[in-house]
Amino acid sequence: MPEWEGIKPMNAGRLVNDDETVFKVGLGPIRMKWIAKHHSVVPGESFADRMMKGPFGAWNHVHNFNTVSKNVTEISDNVEYRLPFHILTGWSAGLTVLPRIRQMFNYRSTRVTNDIRQIQATAKLDRKRVLVSGSTGMIGLQLCAFLETAGHEVHRLLRVNTKLPPDVNSTQIVRWNDLTGEVVEGDMNGFDTIIHLAGAGIGDKRWSKKRKQLIRDSRVIPTENLSKLISKLDKPPKTLMCGSAIGFYGERGTEVLDESSSPGNEFLAEICGEWENASTVASEAGIRVLHLRTGIVVSPLGGALAKLLLPAQLGAGGPVGGGKQMQSWISLDDEVYAIHHLMMNDSCDGAYNLTAPNTVNQKQFARVLGRVLRRPGFMPLPGFVIKLLFGEMGKKLVLEGQDVRPTRLLESGYEFTYPELEMCLRNCLGKMK
Repeated sequence: MPEWEGIKPMNAGRLVNDDETVFKVGLGPIRMKWIAKHHSVVPGESFADRMMKGPFGAWNHVHNFNTVSKNVTEISDNVEYRLPFHILTGWSAGLTVLPRIRQMFNYRSTRVTNDIRQIQATAKLDRKRVLVSGSTGMIGLQLCAFLETAGHEVHRLLRVNTKLPPDVNSTQIVRWNDLTGEVVEGDMNGFDTIIHLAGAGIGDKRWSKKRKQLIRDSRVIPTENLSKLISKLDKPPKTLMCGSAIGFYGERGTEVLDESSSPGNEFLAEICGEWENASTVASEAGIRVLHLRTGIVVSPLGGALAKLLLPAQLGAGGPVGGGKQMQSWISLDDEVYAIHHLMMNDSCDGAYNLTAPNTVNQKQFARVLGRVLRRPGFMPLPGFVIKLLFGEMGKKLVLEGQDVRPTRLLESGYEFTYPELEMCLRNCLGKMK
């Protein structure tokens, strides 16, 4: 589903006749339920979805998969629809419906092409049995979907009180108490790779003393427990990939940083240092450990871009606090693809910066976003307003920055899908030319 549509699955039906897929879709500020029933299923050849309830007067989508040659399949989609009160509203389809449909299929074609390119790069390597924590988050959700597409066997590592997503196989989960290290359901033995991404959101709330403690404890303690737990398994994983962040380097102005740069000495830098050190036990047990120092993940699904979109759409997306602070960003696609690349490359270990090679400052970011949205960025936002609104959290995450380069990732042979910010924004916001 396109990132900009904000579609949330509630139930994923199987591709068999009469099974239903249910999701919520937004039409401006209105959220409504879309129920689609599968019909005319011919395994390996075609299937169709008919809207039973939703925003249209009628909607029927037929998917056909046609063999062109031994190595080529052509996918054709045929959508028949009517608007509500179609006699009165049908004239508006060229303005309201068709542009969104065209962008949706352009996005899907691009996504399929990019996914296949990444899968082909490792096609000759064995598929992995993978356990993922943080699988319900913005990155984890898309990562699990891609790993399954690539043929890997994906299991979810969930906390005891985490609700199982509606499209997840309930037999492929492990539940644990992340603060004690106790496994309460399932078995951690026999995985090739464990990808550990869980942690409380850094930018979700103002930083009180209690919130800062939660940010630390939700990262350091579970990572430490996981590291100790897997080091004692009869069949430990070969690889442990742990989330981290470019906050490791602290506020450094315009200094160019890579994996060889020294750590910072402030709150986020200290947390990232503890977070990475928490996996030492696993490393000492002979498990390959990687630290994923992620930058600003650019997606309307969450993070910084989701907060910037509304002001930018209103023409108020000007530079913040002067706009000189560096923004080390990465597309959601490249975040997922880079994790897969590192997982499949046994020679990779240690820290890797997951940032695009072309950093920008905040003023440039705002200018490009305005150009993509066709909105002027005429209202600069003074830094003191950010401090008043968000306190220390706003100061560290918005008014400070780092110019972080993915040196080791590039040296490992990874090729970015979106090295330039404008193409990344156009793809994830449905503004492709």
